[in-house]
Amino acid sequence: MATIERHHSNHRMSQIVTHGDMVYLAGQVAAPGASVTEQTKGILEQIDTLLAEVGSDKEQILQAIIWLADMSDFAEMNAVWDAWVPQGHTPARACGGAPLGSDAGGGRILR
Repeated sequence: MATIERHHSNHRMSQIVTHGDMVYLAGQVAAPGASVTEQTKGILEQIDTLLAEVGSDKEQILQAIIWLADMSDFAEMNAVWDAWVPQGHTPARACGGAPLGSDAGGGRILR
Protein backbone atom coordinates (compact mmCIF):
# COMPACT_ATOMS: atom_id res chain seq x y z
CA MET A 1 0.00 0.00 0.00
CA ALA A 2 1.31 3.46 -0.88
CA THR A 3 2.41 5.76 1.91
CA ILE A 4 0.12 8.63 2.88
CA GLU A 5 1.84 11.90 3.75
CA ARG A 6 0.12 14.96 5.22
CA HIS A 7 1.50 18.51 5.12
CA HIS A 8 0.43 21.68 6.93
CA SER A 9 -1.95 19.75 9.15
CA ASN A 10 -3.96 20.83 12.15
CA HIS A 11 -6.71 19.19 14.22
CA ARG A 12 -9.25 19.59 11.38
CA MET A 13 -7.46 19.19 8.06
CA SER A 14 -4.29 19.05 5.99
CA GLN A 15 -3.48 21.50 3.22
CA ILE A 16 -1.74 18.77 1.18
CA VAL A 17 -2.16 15.00 1.27
CA THR A 18 -0.12 12.74 -0.97
CA HIS A 19 -0.82 9.08 -1.65
CA GLY A 20 1.61 7.45 -4.01
CA ASP A 21 1.82 9.75 -7.03
CA MET A 22 -1.48 11.50 -6.24
CA VAL A 23 -1.63 14.94 -4.63
CA TYR A 24 -4.77 16.28 -2.96
CA LEU A 25 -5.12 19.93 -1.94
CA ALA A 26 -7.55 21.38 0.56
CA GLY A 27 -9.80 24.18 -0.61
CA GLN A 28 -8.04 27.53 -0.76
CA VAL A 29 -9.78 30.61 0.60
CA ALA A 30 -9.13 34.10 -0.72
CA ALA A 31 -8.41 37.28 1.20
CA PRO A 32 -11.71 39.00 2.08
CA GLY A 33 -12.27 42.46 0.67
CA ALA A 34 -10.08 42.00 -2.41
CA SER A 35 -11.52 42.08 -5.92
CA VAL A 36 -12.49 38.79 -7.55
CA THR A 37 -9.48 39.17 -9.86
CA GLU A 38 -7.13 39.63 -6.90
CA GLN A 39 -8.76 36.78 -4.97
CA THR A 40 -8.47 34.41 -7.93
CA LYS A 41 -4.83 35.32 -8.56
CA GLY A 42 -4.04 34.82 -4.87
CA ILE A 43 -5.69 31.40 -4.73
CA LEU A 44 -3.93 30.24 -7.90
CA GLU A 45 -0.59 31.41 -6.45
CA GLN A 46 -1.36 29.39 -3.30
CA ILE A 47 -2.07 26.34 -5.45
CA ASP A 48 1.20 26.80 -7.40
CA THR A 49 3.12 27.04 -4.12
CA LEU A 50 1.50 23.96 -2.56
CA LEU A 51 1.99 21.86 -5.69
CA ALA A 52 5.65 22.90 -5.98
CA GLU A 53 6.19 21.90 -2.34
CA VAL A 54 5.45 18.28 -3.24
CA GLY A 55 7.18 18.32 -6.63
CA SER A 56 4.15 18.87 -8.84
CA ASP A 57 2.66 21.69 -10.90
CA LYS A 58 -0.54 22.88 -12.54
CA GLU A 59 0.06 20.76 -15.66
CA GLN A 60 -0.66 17.69 -13.50
CA ILE A 61 -4.07 18.81 -12.16
CA LEU A 62 -6.78 16.28 -12.99
CA GLN A 63 -9.80 18.08 -11.55
CA ALA A 64 -10.65 21.51 -10.17
CA ILE A 65 -13.77 22.45 -8.23
CA ILE A 66 -14.39 26.17 -7.85
CA TRP A 67 -16.93 27.70 -5.49
CA LEU A 68 -17.97 31.32 -5.93
CA ALA A 69 -19.89 33.26 -3.32
CA ASP A 70 -21.72 34.99 -6.17
CA MET A 71 -22.07 33.44 -9.63
CA SER A 72 -22.13 36.94 -11.15
CA ASP A 73 -18.32 36.81 -10.60
CA PHE A 74 -17.98 33.83 -12.98
CA ALA A 75 -16.63 35.78 -15.98
CA GLU A 76 -14.13 37.77 -13.89
CA MET A 77 -12.82 34.61 -12.23
CA ASN A 78 -12.63 32.81 -15.60
CA ALA A 79 -10.51 35.61 -17.10
CA VAL A 80 -7.83 34.94 -14.48
CA TRP A 81 -8.24 31.15 -14.64
CA ASP A 82 -7.93 31.11 -18.45
CA ALA A 83 -4.65 33.05 -18.28
CA TRP A 84 -3.28 30.69 -15.60
CA VAL A 85 -4.28 27.22 -16.76
CA PRO A 86 -1.81 25.75 -19.27
CA GLN A 87 -3.45 25.09 -22.63
CA GLY A 88 -3.30 21.41 -23.47
CA HIS A 89 -3.38 20.61 -19.74
CA THR A 90 -6.83 21.87 -18.76
CA PRO A 91 -8.32 19.74 -15.98
CA ALA A 92 -11.88 18.50 -15.65
CA ARG A 93 -13.60 21.40 -13.88
CA ALA A 94 -16.81 22.29 -12.09
CA CYS A 95 -17.84 25.71 -10.80
CA GLY A 96 -20.80 26.51 -8.60
CA GLY A 97 -22.10 29.11 -6.21
CA ALA A 98 -22.07 28.63 -2.44
CA PRO A 99 -21.59 30.94 0.55
CA LEU A 100 -18.41 30.41 2.52
CA GLY A 101 -19.17 29.04 5.98
CA SER A 102 -17.10 31.68 7.76
CA ASP A 103 -18.50 34.50 5.62
CA ALA A 104 -20.94 35.75 8.25
CA GLY A 105 -20.84 39.28 6.84
CA GLY A 106 -22.18 38.22 3.45
CA GLY A 107 -19.10 39.47 1.57
CA ARG A 108 -17.97 38.10 -1.76
CA ILE A 109 -15.32 35.52 -1.01
CA LEU A 110 -14.10 32.84 -3.41
CA ARG A 111 -13.17 29.48 -2.08
